[in-house]
Amino acid sequence: MADPTKHHLPIGGGGGGGGGNLFFFYSDLRSLLRTKRTAALAYALTSAFVAFTFFLLLNPSSSSSSSSSAADSLPWFFSNVFVTAPAAAAATSSDAYRSQSPSLLSYFFPNDDGSAASSPPSSSDNVRTGSNATAPRPPEERNSTQVAVNSDKDPIFKPNQTANASSARAASPPARNATQSSPSSAAPQAPKQGEVKDATQSTASVETPAPTAPEVPKQNQTSVAVPSSSANGTQGPAKLLAPPAKNDTAKAVEVVGEKQIKPNYTASLLKKQSNDTVSGVSAKQGMSDWIESLKKCDFFDGQWVKDDSYPLYKPGSCSLIDEQFNCILNGRPDKDYHKFRWRPKGCNLPRLNASHMIELLRGKRLVFVGDSLNRNMWESLVCILRGAVKDRKKVYEANGRQHFSGEASYSFIFKDYGFTVEFFVSPFLVREWEVPDKNGSTKETLRLDLVGRSSDQYKGADIIIFNTGHWWTHDKTSKGKDYYQEGSHVYGELNVLEAFRKALTTWGRWVDANINPTKSIVFFRGYSDSHFSGGQWNSGGQCDSETQPIKNETYLREYPPKMIVLEKVLRGMKTHVNYLNVTKMTDYRKDGHPSIYRKQHLTDAERRSPLRFQDCSHWCLPGVPDAWNEILYAELLVKLNQK
Repeated sequence: MADPTKHHLPIGGGGGGGGGNLFFFYSDLRSLLRTKRTAALAYALTSAFVAFTFFLLLNPSSSSSSSSSAADSLPWFFSNVFVTAPAAAAATSSDAYRSQSPSLLSYFFPNDDGSAASSPPSSSDNVRTGSNATAPRPPEERNSTQVAVNSDKDPIFKPNQTANASSARAASPPARNATQSSPSSAAPQAPKQGEVKDATQSTASVETPAPTAPEVPKQNQTSVAVPSSSANGTQGPAKLLAPPAKNDTAKAVEVVGEKQIKPNYTASLLKKQSNDTVSGVSAKQGMSDWIESLKKCDFFDGQWVKDDSYPLYKPGSCSLIDEQFNCILNGRPDKDYHKFRWRPKGCNLPRLNASHMIELLRGKRLVFVGDSLNRNMWESLVCILRGAVKDRKKVYEANGRQHFSGEASYSFIFKDYGFTVEFFVSPFLVREWEVPDKNGSTKETLRLDLVGRSSDQYKGADIIIFNTGHWWTHDKTSKGKDYYQEGSHVYGELNVLEAFRKALTTWGRWVDANINPTKSIVFFRGYSDSHFSGGQWNSGGQCDSETQPIKNETYLREYPPKMIVLEKVLRGMKTHVNYLNVTKMTDYRKDGHPSIYRKQHLTDAERRSPLRFQDCSHWCLPGVPDAWNEILYAELLVKLNQK
């Protein structure tokens, strides 16, 4: 009989070795499983597992993606159990950042605390992201890149905002660190600050909201976004430049599909990036476009508009203004007449930047030649430019004069800048003369065949502004009896328009023969309108009650016949002369004359009848001639830029 103790030795114990003991252990285990109770328990556990599994299959998790393009092609229960990552195509914006865990695992490992997946973006995020956008970028990488999205108009980005580098176009993508930006007249809304959009995709589709117009800078103000460069050469947050001073000229902004000129702006700034890319419109191209727009503009077709930023210099601040034009000093009580600026219909006239004009004139001679209306314009310009000089003691009249009537010429020297602004008295542009009379005396005549005596003194000037007109309305010239002379012949009577034509023809021939057009720029300022009511300058004409400009164009006068003669003469000249046609713009300004405020100390006759002695021809300063000089400034911007 065998020893029963051998079957109860410990496993691995002695007697026959470990292998035999292990065999008998499994044999005993199989015999135990053959019992009915054990089998019933196994079947019960299996059934419970199968039932629980089907329960899970029949109740899909709400966290699973219902719009995944990969899962859509499979039955829903396969996608719920087996889809373990976001679809490769694209997810909706609301769950693009949500972890796509299997539905089965979501029951055992709930994601309530949000630690396993980032929160979904806000509803304003309209950019779809792909499968590689599984985690947000670290804060130091945010706001480091701006790339144009797939839209007809690029978005407008505020500082510290970035955009998705995505495009649905077939064009080749830009270089790694290249950035592109272009101004737009209508652009999608910019993303809110702090929202980060992935910049690693090139094929993700973009849903852009309806375009909205960008904010247009206020007049005379612009701001240019100048990108900064980050360490890896990509474009950083935009830095806004402060708007220019109110005297700065306007900047040219190129708009997609059209070109617009912003009021009173300078040229756009050129900004070179560290990776040799350029953001925005180059300064050279911007200036060129702006100058081209000024070149095509009719400066003289427009209207006067109220502008509280005017005048260009403080009333009463310029001691160089003659008493005749100094209406403030002479007691004029109303002030609105110097609060108007001229606005052409076809463009925005740049505000006269005195500091810039000084630089334009550096080393040059600017000369006015003509009557007292050109003296009016000359004094205006001297006051404007003098106000921008640091040391006003270095701006002085060449002969130390303080009053500017009665002499043949005057010259203001701007010593630190090496230029002069001069005035030569020549009311007819041709020479005043005397001939013997019958009784042995002499009589005055006007030599229509000779230019003024001072012509040799200014023919080499860089910029010359001529004018004539008002003296041709006086009794002697308008009647034309025994006054006009050619050679030794004195006309017994000659029509004033014909005499005016002969005089201008003589002037034009002199300009063609003596002015070098490659060196000098020649202007002719047209007739400045008068506003005498109830008489003329010497017969009680008045304008003292006028305090507002004419607003209705139908009340303006007809174009003067003398200016039609002038235009014909200018067309026949070889030298190009720029015509400053100020007639219409001055006709509006019946309010701008000195009237009774033409001087402080009246004569006895003037005190007895002050309203009979009024000046309705010249202009108060500050006033209308400042606008002529603004047009002159715009013309010089065009002419000197062409040179």
